Amino acid sequence: MQPTRLAQQTAPTVVESGQALANRRIPDGRPTHNDHRKPGDVTESNWAANLDYAATAVHRPVSVEEVQELVAAHPRVRPLGTRHSFTDIADSPGGILISLEDLPADIQVDHDAGTVSVNPGTTYAVLAGRLEEEGLALPNLASLPHISIGGAIATATHGSGDTNGILATSVAAIEVVRGDGSLTRVDRTSTDLPALAVGLGAFGVYTRVELDVEPTYAVAQHIYTNASWESTIEDLDEIMASAYSVSLLGDIGASRMRNLWLKHKIGREPRGFPSTIHGGSRIDDTALPHGHSLTRIGGVPGPWSRRMAHFRPDAPPSAGGDELQTEYFVDRRHGRDAMRVLRSMGDRISPHLRAMEIRSLAADDLWLSPAYRRPSLCLGFTWHKHPEAVEALLPEIEAALDDFEPRPHWGKLFALGDLADRFPRLGDFLGLAAAYDTTRTFWNPFMDRLAGSREVGTR
Repeated sequence: MQPTRLAQQTAPTVVESGQALANRRIPDGRPTHNDHRKPGDVTESNWAANLDYAATAVHRPVSVEEVQELVAAHPRVRPLGTRHSFTDIADSPGGILISLEDLPADIQVDHDAGTVSVNPGTTYAVLAGRLEEEGLALPNLASLPHISIGGAIATATHGSGDTNGILATSVAAIEVVRGDGSLTRVDRTSTDLPALAVGLGAFGVYTRVELDVEPTYAVAQHIYTNASWESTIEDLDEIMASAYSVSLLGDIGASRMRNLWLKHKIGREPRGFPSTIHGGSRIDDTALPHGHSLTRIGGVPGPWSRRMAHFRPDAPPSAGGDELQTEYFVDRRHGRDAMRVLRSMGDRISPHLRAMEIRSLAADDLWLSPAYRRPSLCLGFTWHKHPEAVEALLPEIEAALDDFEPRPHWGKLFALGDLADRFPRLGDFLGLAAAYDTTRTFWNPFMDRLAGSREVGTR
């Protein structure tokens, strides 16, 4: 099969969003949708092993043509990344999953255009290394570089920084295999790109992504331990603006945070670093435990590719998958109040919490970005693997934050129901997804809940 390129799509059709994500079910580590399985099916799980996929098979094509053939031949398909999502967003009950991990990375740099194109199954670690060789960079990375480009942009994954957007804001073009197996290219000449950039897997299998790049830069990072939560919250805007990328990590219910993490872009910010911040002391690598997985700290300058992520690509990130995660984005102007609300819930949150990570983001215009048209403070929870307790806590946390209109991270656990008022372009998104996928090949229970309907269309 030869790729078929289609003409640019017309303006999206608006559909009623209905009750989005009604009756949200949090994956609890037990197999789900197993009525779709057949005897002898191999159980495939996500990274954290809190979700068994209900798809019948995982395919790993080695060419775009093979992707097209697989999509055309199967009525139910979902793209699969590196499995770092904690929800069933990537599942396809009774259908197949397509992973691009065996597709060549085929990294193509265009210095004149200031872009790089790549197989979206490629990890950010691989892409970052190649870009550094070319003297180029991405503006930001997520906390871990182990994730695939396609999965990261589809779920609105992000790093931190007052002037930095989510990773998908770098998307300049996408090539997507649609439900009939045809191939479409969407770039910035199309009004569709802001929808596809954070596409939730709803438009098809992305086989090529083009990203904006910039000249390489060096970064020095510092960690301060035991800073005061209260004084940091009081000076939140100043703290979050004090470096190119800032993260606050620790137990939100404690008096002092574990780590205040500053990443300074060399040449852009002054090189003077205080020895203490709000009672927190600066540390270097010698203070870290043997065998730690963090990138180099202590103010030692290094390439962005080895500093912007928290975790090294050659080591397990975070808690190694022995965890659950949740994240909410609130308007930056409500950041202090939201943090104080969470601190007031510390007696209920802390027993189940590994750490919170609080980050900042610039606003964007991507339709289903949680930072859509509002600068955001990101309230991330890494939980112990206490699924029942977390499931019970999330509605309570969301109710406490309700005045701040929290928006969820699509790949992490949440209990919010109707999201139409939180994502103003949700109806437009669903209409455009239906236009791209007329056979509902890429529909799944996650999308079904998002559209407010339990009926999954048939092909």
